Amino acid sequence: MTASHHPPSQHQPSQHQPPHAMAPEDVSRCADAVLREVGTVVVGMQGPLRLALATVLAGGHVLFEDVPGLGKTLAARSLATALGLEFRRVQCTPDLLPSDITGSAVWDPQASTFRFRPGPVFTGLLLADEINRTAPKTQSALLEAMAERQVTVDGATYALAPPFHVMATSNPIEYEGTYPLPEAQLDRFMARIAVGYLDAAPEAEVLQRRLDRRTDEARVRQVVDSSGLLAMQAGVESVRVDPDIVRYCVDLAAATRRHEAVEVGASPRGSLALMLVARALAVIDGRHFVAPEDVKTVGVPTLAHRITLTPATWAAGVQAEDVVRAVLSHVPGPKTVPAGR
Repeated sequence: MTASHHPPSQHQPSQHQPPHAMAPEDVSRCADAVLREVGTVVVGMQGPLRLALATVLAGGHVLFEDVPGLGKTLAARSLATALGLEFRRVQCTPDLLPSDITGSAVWDPQASTFRFRPGPVFTGLLLADEINRTAPKTQSALLEAMAERQVTVDGATYALAPPFHVMATSNPIEYEGTYPLPEAQLDRFMARIAVGYLDAAPEAEVLQRRLDRRTDEARVRQVVDSSGLLAMQAGVESVRVDPDIVRYCVDLAAATRRHEAVEVGASPRGSLALMLVARALAVIDGRHFVAPEDVKTVGVPTLAHRITLTPATWAAGVQAEDVVRAVLSHVPGPKTVPAGR
């Protein structure tokens, strides 16, 4: 018997022309509308949500790393809904198999052949909840999807239609029953974002909103569709970055490699992520140029998870975030802001 390796038509690679680029000022307006809509159900996460949206507009994947119960899953689902993306969630466990994510070949008795049944990775936004609880073999299957935007099953390769983004959550506190993400997979996340506990007033607002809704369900309206998101991403790509800012990003990444506390510094992919997320953040803020402050804002989320500290530094309790902040404070930025150029 032969296996049929063609997934359903909706999962075939898109054949249409590249999306029309949305004007940067329109991207800013749409991004503001998305953040305001998500903010109706997600309280006290304006900063992390801005960074997550900037990462998506830059074409990247997001890792939310923090303790449970802070609204990471709700934030990912709400962003997917507001952006008009199909949303799928995978609860990662030690017994999760690669085929549970990618899909598998199933026997079709009518056709007397195997047919490919797509897994949850064939979606617009995939939430991998507690990704550090699944085995390395399954993590590697997700790595291919993130890096190449395709999956391989039984020797056949299936492309993931754009837009495709992964948002994963990880609990940095628990170690029992977990599998630390390998450096290769961490490097594929364009940004790692810490949420943090809410202050008293926002936390009280969370409770009050739940009382006012009288239900657990929190509804978010769709602001754009997937084609609109692709147009927003193309609009971000149309914004040029001044060579001085490019060199500043390179200098920051290079400084992490020379730092005495660092064993392995940020790779060129790190400096690229730094530049791309900074540019997307500038567009969200309504600017046609990237300022040094944009780079500094995204420095820790885009670089810290790409750094391996020396054993002595790690034993002393120093965090990678501390090293990046030190680098940001010591590496001189461009003397002038290339406004409008």
